[in-house]
Amino acid sequence: MPNQNLSPKMMPMNERILVVEDEAKIANLLKRGLMEEAYEVDLALDGKEGLEAALAAPYDLIVLDIGLPEMDGMDVCRALRAKGRLTPIIFLTARDSVHDKVLGLDLGADDYLTKPFAFEEFLARVRSLLRKAQQKADTRMRIADLVLDTKTRKVERAGRPIDLSTKEFALLQYLM
Repeated sequence: MPNQNLSPKMMPMNERILVVEDEAKIANLLKRGLMEEAYEVDLALDGKEGLEAALAAPYDLIVLDIGLPEMDGMDVCRALRAKGRLTPIIFLTARDSVHDKVLGLDLGADDYLTKPFAFEEFLARVRSLLRKAQQKADTRMRIADLVLDTKTRKVERAGRPIDLSTKEFALLQYLM
């Protein structure tokens, strides 16, 4: 029987995180700390490199500084959202004004944490965003060519919609 009391550090994880941070010391601390928690971590040291990495490979989360060389973090976030990338983004920055926080969140960031920060709080925010992203991704259930979407309450088989009553939908969802 599996141990139900595993700490997050002991649980197997495959989430990939991109850290875009120009201060090498902070970037390496974040990378080491996240890797100790069993995350796969890539680093980018400027905004342009971060944008290219985020567009080139799938990430489950992006940790993004604002004050970056080559391309500002706000511009990176704006570009990712304009290209339809919905990867959760945490701004991790020294900019602590309300204006910067509002702007960052309005541009599409999912969270905003100011430096200095407690690493435990940072990890909790990472876990929270990854959980939320997973819950959003879990709205579709598939078996072969049968697809059931729990959010839209639609069912398709081989790409063709199937009309079901409320009871039929609930029963199919239970069986799937």
